[in-house]
Amino acid sequence: MARGGHKKIREDGPERKCIATGEIEPKFGLIRFVAGPDGRMVPDLAGKLPGRGVYVSADRAAMDRAIDKGLFSRAAKQKVTLPEGFSDLLEQMLSRRVVDLISLARKSGDAVSGYEKVKDWLLKEEAEVLVQADDGSARGKSKLSTPYGGSYIGWLSADELGMAFGRQTVIHAALRAGGMASRVVEEAQRLKGMRVRESDTDRGGSGRRKG
Repeated sequence: MARGGHKKIREDGPERKCIATGEIEPKFGLIRFVAGPDGRMVPDLAGKLPGRGVYVSADRAAMDRAIDKGLFSRAAKQKVTLPEGFSDLLEQMLSRRVVDLISLARKSGDAVSGYEKVKDWLLKEEAEVLVQADDGSARGKSKLSTPYGGSYIGWLSADELGMAFGRQTVIHAALRAGGMASRVVEEAQRLKGMRVRESDTDRGGSGRRKG
């Protein structure tokens, strides 16, 4: 089957300025940070921690620039500390967040895994989001299409998808409209920015960040 289109990420809602790029962006496409009492910069992925927020685009290059240039301290107007490998830590946290959201969708009956089940949902037009492991067989993945007007997530590993479904590995998964679908798509986009090179495309290559 030919690959389908992608659902556009919403462009409404509050906006914030990225301290690395200087650009005003939709808040959901940024990562919020708050300086703790001990001077540590804490990622606030849910955007709910109290305190003055500092925002950086969910993009590996922007995050590395903010770290290397000391922009967190400048924006927080105080000396702050960051753990070593901060960008990698953020990628891991975002990955876990996406996995947990897919797991919640699965528990509520809004997500399925396995080639046949996913294919059935696609044929019945029940699927809104197609999720495929980036390290799965390209030939096998090409047999399933993104739902028309829906979304595609292809930068989680088979192990990560397996965690979401309580299995060792998963290659194919789908989420139906409503429920957790929109949140999964938005969080997955943030993960993609931290994981995938700017030159990578949604459907090209492995979809994983290259070292």
